[in-house]
Amino acid sequence: MVYNIIGKNIDVWDKTKESVERKMDRIEKLFPQDVAATITLSLEKLVSTVEVTIPMNKRLIRAEVSDSDMLAAMDKAVDILESQIVRYKKRMRTRVRQNGESQMEEYRAILVPETSLDEEPLFKIEKVKHFEVKPMDAEEAVMEMELIGHSFFVFRNGETDELNVVYKRKNGSYGLIEPEF
Repeated sequence: MVYNIIGKNIDVWDKTKESVERKMDRIEKLFPQDVAATITLSLEKLVSTVEVTIPMNKRLIRAEVSDSDMLAAMDKAVDILESQIVRYKKRMRTRVRQNGESQMEEYRAILVPETSLDEEPLFKIEKVKHFEVKPMDAEEAVMEMELIGHSFFVFRNGETDELNVVYKRKNGSYGLIEPEF
C-alpha cells in the first residue's frame, strides 16, 4: 500500500509520517498491494481531524475522525476502515456464493487470508419507503430536505433529468451527488 499523507493547517514531519504509516500497516494486509491511501491530517482550534480515503474496485473506503489527539483519531480511523473492509469482503463472499462464478473475478481482486466471519446478514432493512421523485434544482431539494428534517434528499435534477442527492455535511454545509454513468 502506498501512503499519500497531506497536512492541512499542520506541518507533517517525518516522525508524524512514520507514526501514521505504522498505524496504517495494521490494515495493510486487508488491501491489494497496489492501492494508494490518501491520509489528510488537519488541525483546527485544537481539534485534530484524520481523513483516510482508499479507492478500491470502483468504490471508496473512507473514514473521518476528529479528536483532541491526532494519534487517537488515527487509531479510530483505522478501526473504522478495518470494519468497513471486513464487511465489504464478507458481502462479496456472500455474493460469490449466491451468484456462482459470475462475480468471482471481482472477489479475487480483494481476496485476503481467511478470517473467521460469522454468517449472519450484515444489514437489516427495517423499512421501505416509496416516494415520487420530482424534478427540481439543488436549492429546492435542500429546502425540501430541511422541511422533512432528513440529512439527505433524492431528487430528479430539472436541468439534466438525472437522479441526484443533496446531503447535509458534518460542518453544516450541503453537498450534491451527481452520478456518472
